[in-house]
Amino acid sequence: MQLSPLTERVTGSGASAWDLHSKALKERGAGNDVIIMSVGDPDFATPNKITETAREALARGDTHYAEIKGRLPLRKIIAQRHINQTGQDVTPDNVIVLAGAQCGLFTASLCIATTGDEVIALEPMYITYEASIQVTGATIVRVAQKADNGFRPNISAIEAAITSKTKAIFITTPNNPTGVVLNRDELVEISRIAIKHNLWVISDEVYADLIFSGEHISIASFPGMAERTVTISSLSKSHAMTGWRVGWAIGPQHLVEAMEKVALCMLYGLPGFSQEAAKVALTDLADEPKKMKAIYQRRRDLTLKALEEAPSLVAHIPEAGMFLLVDIRATGMTSREFSEQLYAQTGVCVLDATPFGESARGHIRLSFTLGEEQLIEGCNRLCQFVNSRLNDRAIA
Repeated sequence: MQLSPLTERVTGSGASAWDLHSKALKERGAGNDVIIMSVGDPDFATPNKITETAREALARGDTHYAEIKGRLPLRKIIAQRHINQTGQDVTPDNVIVLAGAQCGLFTASLCIATTGDEVIALEPMYITYEASIQVTGATIVRVAQKADNGFRPNISAIEAAITSKTKAIFITTPNNPTGVVLNRDELVEISRIAIKHNLWVISDEVYADLIFSGEHISIASFPGMAERTVTISSLSKSHAMTGWRVGWAIGPQHLVEAMEKVALCMLYGLPGFSQEAAKVALTDLADEPKKMKAIYQRRRDLTLKALEEAPSLVAHIPEAGMFLLVDIRATGMTSREFSEQLYAQTGVCVLDATPFGESARGHIRLSFTLGEEQLIEGCNRLCQFVNSRLNDRAIA
């Protein structure tokens, strides 16, 4: 029987990006010597107080339907957190709690774009953006942020991409995979473009608590932006809660009401015990991300130092997050060939960065989400692989 064309729209060019990672997971599970540096799943356990709160909620029977847009006490906490971070005046009516940031991006896209629209996405971008936009029937318009400019926004290119069909701009700050944090001047220019052309902005700010240098500025806080911005975040990275699937979107009330209707059909609300745990994460453990940030910054620096053993590699120093992009073009391999051969010869699994966008072609993405000993061992194997490859080419 024939399937809907929608199934093709949600596939996207990045659908195969995780194939090598899936293989590595399976082989590690079988006991093979595998080091996985390909995924952004924190190796920390969720803080015990969060887990214990969920257990207590379960024990008292918090296992029934909860409010579709999220419980009011949690939405109040999220709204106040946003006010404290941005200065933007929001209320719980501007907040909807969803199954992670990905669900927020997907739901916001469905409520904003439709067939015939164009949505600008700054790439490199997270792999699922393509499908999240295309599922609506809209066309994704990629604007490259090039490696030779440090993957920073090209404002002229963004403005040049605007047409009469443009409906929205997707931005990510801090960025995954580049670790770039958009600065005030860049955000002012993107705001100017959005207001001038009457565009929505969907701003993915999941890594805002994990900034090593610079500061996080939310574009929604700029004049004229509150009514046209959807701010997306979650607890996945900040509190090592990837599997809890607790995220949220903050935007104009009429958009949040529309997103609630979509959530009614998709989710029918998050489990109450997860929401109780989220409240503790955002109040009693609000400082937890500072501890994680310090660890990730140390791991970043250790990784950069270890990669110096392969001088041909060019590492782009991330300002935030848990990832590092490395330029491997000097090896003469494509990033896919590099990733596959590296894994086959060393058991180290990294991610071919090309699915994040053409501007990341010739790069791989490394993750810091593993202990220091394994992280250094993985980097050492990677450097040995690169140096051996270059020596073989020199001899030939």
